[in-house]
Amino acid sequence: MNDDTTIESPLSAAERQALRANATRVLRESQGAAILQEMNRALLKGRGWFDEYDSGVIMKWGTGYTRRHIWVHIADDEIRIRLRQHLRCQPGTTPARCDGEYHSYTRAQWSNPDLLKQELKYYYDHAVAESSDD
Repeated sequence: MNDDTTIESPLSAAERQALRANATRVLRESQGAAILQEMNRALLKGRGWFDEYDSGVIMKWGTGYTRRHIWVHIADDEIRIRLRQHLRCQPGTTPARCDGEYHSYTRAQWSNPDLLKQELKYYYDHAVAESSDD
């Protein structure tokens, strides 16, 4: 039987630890973690919360119908921020590489903390709405 579908095997503990270590490194070096913490303090008065996972973090805030989030994913040396609309951006509208699902920032881009802060603020202002639990 020839089946072209592949089933991804779960990551080993060592692979998961390597993903976590890389995400921690990139978020620390880029100051992304500090920027998100500052946004939570300054813009949300500490009412936001963070869900960490192996390759990134989700910053969430709001309740019920107003729940929003910013999904930050680390892939190798890139910071990838999940978009609320799954549409490719027009060329020249963002400094990031857009694939329709994520905006990806290279090391050269995220090494500029002012650019990263400006971009994260944009994603805060245009956050992804979550469906209500009600």
